Parts: sequence; structure tokens; C-alpha cells
Amino acid sequence: MSTTSRVLRCPEAHVWAVLDDGWLLGLWVVGASRIREVDDAWSEPDTGVHHSVGVWPALINDTTTVRERSDHRMVLEARAWPAGEAEVIIETEGVPEGTRVTITEDATGGPGLLMPKPIRDILLNWRNTESLRRLGYLAENRRVSVTGNSPATALNSP
Repeated sequence: MSTTSRVLRCPEAHVWAVLDDGWLLGLWVVGASRIREVDDAWSEPDTGVHHSVGVWPALINDTTTVRERSDHRMVLEARAWPAGEAEVIIETEGVPEGTRVTITEDATGGPGLLMPKPIRDILLNWRNTESLRRLGYLAENRRVSVTGNSPATALNSP
């Protein structure tokens, strides 16, 4: 599995506010072109985001499903058939500078498994480095107020 980490200059709550908002997935995940629908209880196990990958007009519609969710970890099954599917593990850890976010990913089905692992790891690391940069832009520039279990977010005002 390819593992990529980045320290974001914000508290974990800001990171999870972005991760728990399925409508934002298309803004930070490299390859996601648009979000078509988000299950109401998104980020709870067995809920999904219905997305498209690719570039119009060659778009593939599929889903990403939460398989596991805890305070510091989310396991996703990301699908984009006929290209394949992957397991994506997102973990957070509070550090003095903010939050270390780690994405561990590998193909679990489809043509991606035919690619030699060292090449697959290089490509996944490249993609997830940019995904973490985008996640950082969103999380580092948000205010978060938590009401119950669902964080409400708003962009910082000048």
C-alpha cells in the first residue's frame, strides 16, 4: 500500500469537518470531477458519495463507500469501474504544528492490480500528495463549530 502524509496547520476538528462533508470530496480528491449525490449519514459506515471521475465527456459514474469510521480513522472503498477499485485509509494525529493526515491506498480490484506495485505506489503517492495539499487548503482556512455530532463549517471571513 502507498502511504502519504502531510502536516496541516489546523486542529483535527477542521480536517474532519472537511472529511465529514461528502460534497467537498470533489474539491480535494484528485480525479473526482463532480459529486452527484451524498448519502444523508455520510461518513458513517456503509454510507456513500456518488461521484464521477475523469474529464467530460469521458466520465465514469461510481461510488465511494465508508467501510469504517472512528475519531481518527476512516476506511473507504473507492470505486471507478471499469478502471477498478481501491481501499483508502485516512488517519489523523494531533501534532504540535497541527494535524498529521496520512492516506494509505492501494488497488483492490480491476486493472490497477495489473500494474507493478512499485509503479502503482509512485502514482498513488503523486496523486495523494496533491490530494493532501488540497485538503489542507480547505481545512486550514475554515472555522468549525461543533453542534452535537455534526460539524458546521464556514469559510473564514476577511
